[in-house]
Amino acid sequence: MLIDSTLVLSDQQKITSSAASEHIIDQTAAADAHHRLVVVAQADEDFAGLSNLKISLQTSAAESFSQPTELLSASFALADLKSGKALFKMVLPAGALRYIRGYYTVSGTATAGKISLFITDEVDM
Repeated sequence: MLIDSTLVLSDQQKITSSAASEHIIDQTAAADAHHRLVVVAQADEDFAGLSNLKISLQTSAAESFSQPTELLSASFALADLKSGKALFKMVLPAGALRYIRGYYTVSGTATAGKISLFITDEVDM
């Protein structure tokens, strides 16, 4: 799988509380996509302490994300959040505005866990 560094939202980002991804994508800086794009999330470290993690892909017309719109999301129980596990591979839906980011909503008290979240045009099956 090829990963374009400009399409990486989180690279082994530590998630211990609800937070936005460490990077955002400004679509005006990107070239035209001629293939379907896929959003990929994977656990890079075993999670501990939390009861549930919701991973969302949000979009906004403003870089501040003052009024984000959710494009897609998925929730995972602690038992599913194991190092090296691909959590999802979903086609990027239509309707994205200028900016895109990830958002992680933690339920419970997370003490460990890392996530990578990125967009690519190729996925390993």
